This record gives sequence, structure tokens and C-alpha cells, in this order.
Amino acid sequence: MAEPVDWRADGIPRSARFDDIYHSESGAPAQARHVFLGGCGLPAAWAGQAQWRILETGFGFGLNFLTAWHAWREDPQRPRLLHFVSIEAFPVSREDLLRAAGAYPDLLPLAEMLAAQWHGLLPGFHRLGFAGGQVLLTLCIGDVQPMLRAQRFEADAIFLDGFSPQRNPAMWSADTLKAVSRFARRGTRIATWTIARSVCDALAQSGFRLTRSPGLPPKRDCLQGVFEPAWEPRRRGPAAPPPATPGRCAVIGAGLAGAAVAASLARRGWQVRVLDAAQRPAAGASSLPAGMLAPHVSPDDALLSRLTRAGIRLTWQQLEALLAEGVDWRASGVLERRAAGDARLPSGWSEMGPNESWRAGEARLRAAGLPADALALWHARAGWVRPARLVEAWLAQPGVLVETGCRVARIEATGEPAAGWALRDAGNRLLAEADRVVIAAGFESGALAPAYPLQPVRGQVEWGRMADTQRLPEAPVNGDGHLIAGVPTADGRLWLAGATFDRDSTDAAPRAADTAFNRERLARLLPEAAAQLDAAFASGATGTWTGVRCASADRRPLVGPLSSGSADGIWLCTALGSRGLSFATLCAELLAAQWHAEPLPLPIKLAQALDARRATEPGSASAM
Repeated sequence: MAEPVDWRADGIPRSARFDDIYHSESGAPAQARHVFLGGCGLPAAWAGQAQWRILETGFGFGLNFLTAWHAWREDPQRPRLLHFVSIEAFPVSREDLLRAAGAYPDLLPLAEMLAAQWHGLLPGFHRLGFAGGQVLLTLCIGDVQPMLRAQRFEADAIFLDGFSPQRNPAMWSADTLKAVSRFARRGTRIATWTIARSVCDALAQSGFRLTRSPGLPPKRDCLQGVFEPAWEPRRRGPAAPPPATPGRCAVIGAGLAGAAVAASLARRGWQVRVLDAAQRPAAGASSLPAGMLAPHVSPDDALLSRLTRAGIRLTWQQLEALLAEGVDWRASGVLERRAAGDARLPSGWSEMGPNESWRAGEARLRAAGLPADALALWHARAGWVRPARLVEAWLAQPGVLVETGCRVARIEATGEPAAGWALRDAGNRLLAEADRVVIAAGFESGALAPAYPLQPVRGQVEWGRMADTQRLPEAPVNGDGHLIAGVPTADGRLWLAGATFDRDSTDAAPRAADTAFNRERLARLLPEAAAQLDAAFASGATGTWTGVRCASADRRPLVGPLSSGSADGIWLCTALGSRGLSFATLCAELLAAQWHAEPLPLPIKLAQALDARRATEPGSASAM
């Protein structure tokens, strides 16, 4: 449930939980501009920078974020990328978010875009993207100290906000402010509206040199500071590499993984050259006519569940921004049929949210032709996607060049130490030169990354054209097999059913036994739908699609340097398995964040669970 807000007669929002108001009576944007942006020297400080990273403790209604975004948008000297990382334990409702911004006409359009992504705010990290991916909000839902421990980056500016130290002491404790200081580098600016003695003392002890400045009435003073410790700060773990300077990047593979990487890097200023062995992009597993986008759900909200949820949020933003809904994809929701007694839901999840998966009601079951006592889950943030359309849209982004019919056989350094990389085919012909290389060629990545135990997994799907008289489920249904219906094409609507999972097989030829297997599973999953399709199967009016996916030993993607010696040169982004639509954007953004020393789109432990190096290090591939 969203955090309830009490609205005073003068329009000031108040928290009953903390018995305090959310912002100054002078108005949140005025406070944001005077105390926080002004206190950190913005917007002047970010002029000409490649990126700017802000850490905030206390999101509230997001008005500090909206004010910073507005200042960025209006500034011709703005950085290419604005990162805003904010922590909030008790998110308010979408309606209250819009009500708070309603008094500020310059911020309301931005608030409406924020509200459109204000959903599914379970505990954890949520990456929200705006302005074509150049404004990135990482919203960390949870108590402040665990959220600070779960993230790691060097902030350029820090906004200390939240309810007063008297009302919410945990937010301003010495331990919390020490944790905040771990995000600062020398020169990082910090700003807050409070001058409480305990806060000043804790910040000074953590290495900040502080100055009192005139406050925004009714406050007399506010606090500014800069991180200049008299000692050399100790860092948790190894020092992060410096941000990469965008240059030339070669991406091997033009499927979902490679196209997503190309688009993410191009947004950051890279000139990306995508090489693929096939004669067209999305010729492998990404050529599936339509795929299902749905989260994994588990009673303990396990690692895979959290990863797929984070990935779908990012993919959803890309679908809304780049594709035509109802044509290239459909936000239909997905019904997942479960075996009796296996609801798979964490305790407390219901249709009231903030979770976006819950037990399906009778109306959903009836729409799929299932009996009222069937057990199924309804995934509201789910649907079907035509993968090749998404690949096409990513590869069409500025800064991306695609070359097909180019099979890379060897990658070699061009200097000593390596100043760049040359990519050559089997005949030693030079295909490309680049500063960095990303291998994203699905199961064929193994030829360039032999140390990694990559497994090909063949899949077969049956498909056919829908007759006008057929009434197949409007929403995809999965479980033991799946059915997607109503996919529009120039020749009519398609249905698809499958898929098989044949490990260690790269055979692309259709198999009659697999067709029979898919047909039998469909009959168990959706008897009414299967009965409508019997005549098409019997007459041979159905088609078959086959593709080969790539999986790792633990069935999680591999994202990271090819080896410890190539951390600044050759990287992997592969093994997306049967969840390419869920994982492609997430893996691409994780790779880009690591290259550019950006805030991570995932908590550290979840990011480590995708690190490619786990696959070659003893004992490191176990579930976390």
C-alpha cells in the first residue's frame, strides 16, 4: 500500500507517520533550487561534463528530482547523462505524486512522465528512464542504511533530505551519514536544509568541510559542504576503474543482446559497429515471430524473480519508447497456469499491490477457457513482443552501424600494451578495429570465449494463422508450454505454441516429434484452445520455427570482462537463455554502468549474480 499523506488546508503535505511536513512552506521547487541545487553549485558545476551523479536521501514526492531534471533540460551546457539515485522507505501514491506537482506548471509535465512509471515499487531498486535514456532515476525502496550498502558509485553531488532529525533520527544518524560519505570523492558537494548540531558533527567527522548559508524562509540557515577529509579515505573493496571515454566499440552479434548493448553504448556517445555472421540482424533465436515477456515469481522472491522483474521494467520502457503497441508488442498481461497447490506467490501479494503479479480470478480464467477452480497467476506487467522489431529499433539508433555477413574468428590486440583491438575473419581479413569489444553472439560466443561453459539450447515453436471464427485467449498463457494468440501480421493474425528445450543441440531442422510434443502440452495447458487448433494441425496448415538459445551453467546471463586482463577491452554479454526479452536491456545497462562508473541499475549482490567471471571461478557460480 502507498504511504498515506495528510494534506493541510494550505496545500502543504504532512506525514502522519513522522508528524512532519514534506517540504518547506516556501514550496518544494524553491527549496530544491535554493538549498540543494544552489548548495551544490548547480547547474554551473555540471557544465560540459559527460555525466552527473546525484545521491539523495529521501525522495518524498520527487520534487528535488523534478527540479534537477528541469534544470538539466533547460541548460544548454548540461551533461550527456544525469543520474539521480534516491532512497525512499515509504513511497507515496501516484495520485499524491501528481497532486504535489500540480501547483508547479513547469514541473507538472515532468511529474506526469514520472507518474507513468510509478508502479510496482516493491522493496529494492527501480530504474526509471526519461529524456531518451539521458535522465536516469534509480529509486531505492527500503530503509536508508541497507539501500546505501546495496549501491556503490562516486557521487558528484549529495542531497540530504528527509523529515527532521527529531522526527526521523535514523535518517540523520552518524552511521547513516558515514555511509553517505562513502559515496563522496574529494570535491563532492553536499547540501541540506538542516543545521542540527548532531548532523554537522557527524558530517565533519566523516570528512566534509561545512559552511552555513542563508536559508530559505522560514529557515534562517542551510548547510553546504565539500568532501575534503584530512586523511586518505578507505574504500570498500577494490577501487572502481575510471569512467571510460566513449570511442569506437565493436559488438559481435545482432540479436537482442548485441542490439541492446549497441543502443545503450550509443546513448553514452560511443560509435558502435555491430558485426553479425548472418545476412540480417535477429537471424538467430531473436527471429522468433513473437515471444512472451513475463516475470518469474517465487514464494521467497528469489534471485531470478528479482532479476526478471528489474529486467522487465527496463524492457517495458524501451517498448513504450520505440515500438507500436498492439502491432510490435502488446501490454496484454500474461496468465500463468500453475499445478494444484503451487501458487508460487510471496506472502501478502495481492491485487492491491505494489506487486504486479497475483492469483488470477474467475474472470481471467474464464477468458482463457479454464475452469473456475484452476490455479493460475496473473502478471499485469507482461505481454508479447516481436523480438526482431525491438532489435531493429535498437540498431536504428544514432551512432550504431550494422554490418552483416561478417563472422569474427579472432580478436587481437593492436598495440603493446593493448591500445585497441582488431577483429578478423577466418581468412585473416580485417573486419573492424575498435577501442573495446563486446561479444554478444549467443551460443556462438563460445568460439571467442572458450573458457566459458556456454550451452546451446534448441527450441521449437509451432505457429499458424488464426481463422476469424477462432476465439483464442487474448492474453498469452504459459505454464507447461505456452500459447500466444492474436499477433498481427500483413497476412492476418498469428498464434504460437511451444516451446521445446533441447540442451546441447544446434539442429535447426523441424522435428515431427517436437510438433507432437508441443501439441500435447497445449492440450493439457488449454484444452479449449487446443481443440480449436486440432484441424490446423491435422491438415498440416501449421508452421514450425526453430532457434538455438544460449545458456550458462546456472541459467543466468553472463555480463563482464572476458578475463581479468581484459577488463578495459573485451567484454561478454551473452547466455540470456529463454529470457532474452527480460534480460537484454538490463544486461546492456549493467555493462554500460560498469564501463562509465555509473550507479548500478541493480543492488550490488544482484549485479554480482550476473558477473561473467563467476562462470570461470571455482565455487562462484552458486546461487546467491
